[in-house]
Amino acid sequence: MATSTTVSYTENLQKYMKLDQKGSAMAEYIWIDASSGVRSKSKTLLKVPESGEFTLDDLPEWNFDGSSTGQAPGDNSDVYLRPVAIFPDPMRGAPNILVLTECWDPDGTPNKFNYRHECAKLMEAHKAHVPWFGLEQEYTLLDFGDKPYGWPVNGFPGPQGPYYCGVGAGKVFCRDIVEAHYKACMNAGIKISGTNAEVMPAQWEFQVGPCDGIEMGDHLWLARFLLHRIAEEFGAKISFHPKPIPGDWNGAGLHSNFSSKEMRVEGGMKYIEAAIKKLEGRHKEHIAVYGEDNTMRLTGRHETGSIDTFTYGIANRGASIRIPRECGHKGYGYFEDRRPASNADPYQITGIMMETIYGGLDGTELKK
Repeated sequence: MATSTTVSYTENLQKYMKLDQKGSAMAEYIWIDASSGVRSKSKTLLKVPESGEFTLDDLPEWNFDGSSTGQAPGDNSDVYLRPVAIFPDPMRGAPNILVLTECWDPDGTPNKFNYRHECAKLMEAHKAHVPWFGLEQEYTLLDFGDKPYGWPVNGFPGPQGPYYCGVGAGKVFCRDIVEAHYKACMNAGIKISGTNAEVMPAQWEFQVGPCDGIEMGDHLWLARFLLHRIAEEFGAKISFHPKPIPGDWNGAGLHSNFSSKEMRVEGGMKYIEAAIKKLEGRHKEHIAVYGEDNTMRLTGRHETGSIDTFTYGIANRGASIRIPRECGHKGYGYFEDRRPASNADPYQITGIMMETIYGGLDGTELKK
C-alpha cells in the first residue's frame, strides 16, 4: 500500500510539473520594510492577458503582516500592497513578473515608511524640468561570518590600491555574483548602466540611470532586490552599510547624479551653480535623510567630504558636490551629490533634491 501511494504521488507530481501553465503566471510582490530592506512574496495570477503583458490594472491589491516587518502594530497589523511598477521576472521567465508595490495603511493613508508616495508627487509637480537621475550603488559582499568575501580568515588583505576596477585572482572576489546580477537586471528591463569593482576588496558598485523622475527609485529598488536574490543563490550576504569595515578602508556610498533640461544645454552651468547654492542652504536636512551611520563614512577621508561642512568643486571627489571635469569644461551637463550613504532610500534622495532645488508641491521656493 505504501509503495502504491508513493508511486501514485510521484506520477501525479510529474504530471503536474508537465501541465501547460500557459494560462497563469507567478507575480512576486516586492516592498520596502521599516529598515530599508526588501521583502517579497509570490501570488498566482490565474489569467495572462492575451497580449502576454500585464498592466497595473490587471494586478490586485494584496496585504501582509506589518507587525512582522516593523511597519504596523500587532493589534492592527494589516498593511496593503498597491502595485506601482511591473518588471519581467528574469529568474522565472515569461509570463512571470516582478511587481514593485507601495505600502498603505488600512485607513487609506500611506504607511509611514512609504517614501515613494511623496516623492512621486514632487516629481509630478516639477516634471516640466525633466529631471534625470543616475545613482551609483556601492555594496559589500559578506560571508556568513560577516567578513568580506575572500578576506583572510585571520588578519586583513593587503592595503587598498590594486582592487579598484581590478582584474585577477586576489584582486577581485565574487565576480560571478556581479555578472549574474548585471544580466538579471538587463533581462528585467532595469536601466543598469554599468558595474565595477570598488576600492575595498569584496566591495562592488553598479550604476542605474539615467532615469526620469520617479523611475529612478523604482529601478534602483528592483536592482537591490535582484542583488539580494542572486546572492542568495550563491550563499553570500549583501551589506549596504556605509562603513562595513572600520579603519583605513573605503566606505560605501550612493553617489547621486542629477540634471534638469536647463542644465543639459549650453549655458546650463548657471543652473547647476544655482542648484548647488540651494543644496548648501539645506545641508543638514539632506544629511538627515541620506542614510544611517553616515557619520562613520563622511569623515573627509577616503574620497569623502566632512559631514559637518558643505563643499563643492570640479573633479573633486573629496567634496560634497562634484562637478565632472567635462561638464566644467563645456559649461553644461550635470552634478554629483557624493553625500548619500549606500543604505539611503533613493526616493528620499531624489525627493528632497527636487524639493530643495525647485520648491514644495505648490512650486513655491523653500525658506532657507
